[in-house]
Amino acid sequence: MSIESIIAKNLKIDEAEVTDNKKIVEDLGGDSLNTVEIVMELETAFGIEISDEETENLITVGDIKEYIKDNS
Repeated sequence: MSIESIIAKNLKIDEAEVTDNKKIVEDLGGDSLNTVEIVMELETAFGIEISDEETENLITVGDIKEYIKDNS
């Protein structure tokens, strides 16, 4: 499952809306619970662990993609 599809599924939006420059909360309508759920699903899908501190820095879809690329 792709990063974009995980985010789109969680936020119940079209995957085409999930682009690198979009902010999860401000642009895509996510909230803190969505963020936690997305992080948990990403951890499972990519076999990584993302700390709460690191989660705070994952603002955009591009931030998430870069983090996963660097840490998986």
